Amino acid sequence: MVLVDTSVWIDYFNGTVSRQTDRLDAILGTGAVLTGDLILAELLQGFMRESDYRRARMLMDEIPCADMLGRTVALQAAQNYRALRTLGITVRKTIDVMIATYCILNGHALLHCDKDFVPIQTHLGLQVADV
Repeated sequence: MVLVDTSVWIDYFNGTVSRQTDRLDAILGTGAVLTGDLILAELLQGFMRESDYRRARMLMDEIPCADMLGRTVALQAAQNYRALRTLGITVRKTIDVMIATYCILNGHALLHCDKDFVPIQTHLGLQVADV
């Protein structure tokens, strides 16, 4: 399964063409796409127009959605954040560490276009989907 980050979904819904949105387009409908509650909330809160929100909500309702946080992921995300800090790396958004930690613990590749995931990939073993 490929967990698709909010950064890719935003580009996808905005019609941005990139390697990541092309990859998402290629795997939609194959059963290989996964989203999560954190990503769903982050994505849907950003729509200004009701019609855009409804369209996105309908698409997202068709994609399996995982409960991402919970105690185990929360504790490991805190540990991962601290490990990066000891290396002199500060991830800008805690939610990115939570998403990456969920992927690491559950063996999912992450499709993203957010530079905050790069040190998590480099130092903590986050698997990134091929683009």
